[in-house]
Amino acid sequence: MLAAVCLGTNDLARAGQFYDKVFSTIGMVRLVADEIEIGYGEHGGAPVFWILLPFNKRNANYGNGTQVIFKAPDAHAVDQFYQAALDQGGSDEGAPGLRDYAEGYYGAYCRDIDGNKLHVVAMLS
Repeated sequence: MLAAVCLGTNDLARAGQFYDKVFSTIGMVRLVADEIEIGYGEHGGAPVFWILLPFNKRNANYGNGTQVIFKAPDAHAVDQFYQAALDQGGSDEGAPGLRDYAEGYYGAYCRDIDGNKLHVVAMLS
């Protein structure tokens, strides 16, 4: 069973600003923060996503083929997540729209400020 996901950053303050804005579009909030990590999840819940400075003090980097997928309540939230990511300095990896993965699959792809790939999806009825 998966408990949480961690991604590295090279600028925790900037990453926190990025994720505060992006996650607000899908109902995730900052739950824990200190000088090396920030944890996000649903209000009143446990952190399920962590952004952190690497323990070994080396530069954070992203994995080729690695992505984290987030569930959005509807297509509008997908659009907002994607736009918030771009507005906060992220980059485009695939604009919002229907995908042929499954019927009603509406998703978008972007990268955070450190190059980590994020995918957000809503299943439309």
